Amino acid sequence: MDIAMGFWATVQLQPQRDRLALHFLALNGFETYAPRLRDRRISRGRKVIRTPLLFPGYAFILVRLQWSQAMFSPGVSRLVMNGATPAIVPDAVITSLKAREIGGLIELPPPPPRFRRGDYLQIKRGPLAHRVGLFAGMLPRDRVAVLLRMLGSSRRVELPEAAVERWP
Repeated sequence: MDIAMGFWATVQLQPQRDRLALHFLALNGFETYAPRLRDRRISRGRKVIRTPLLFPGYAFILVRLQWSQAMFSPGVSRLVMNGATPAIVPDAVITSLKAREIGGLIELPPPPPRFRRGDYLQIKRGPLAHRVGLFAGMLPRDRVAVLLRMLGSSRRVELPEAAVERWP
């Protein structure tokens, strides 16, 4: 990192004003970098792709000459400081973030499944507390389908994911 050529710093953005801040930072001559996520969701039965900031409320700027103009740009709350000067973000951090981009967006890997089909689950609370059943699958809105033996047959019940735990 050659500070004479410039360094990366972090700016904190005002809530809901990230686009405004990035626009004025660019007008003031700063190269900006605000990595965004590709967030795939289902909303009202449709697949929707949202692109929120990877670090909500923060962006990076490349400081070449003076950093004081960045502090007073509309939409900027403050610079992240290290004493009296902006905290320097290593070039390797920015390079690694840019390397993870696909089509300008960072796609995080999906979290590993908490349960697998056939796992035994114990219900932690509610009217069926302490009952043990088989995991049958995940449902929308963090719900779990569990097969329970009740009244001489198997019954499928749907519970919040937080209401079950893996049974040894």
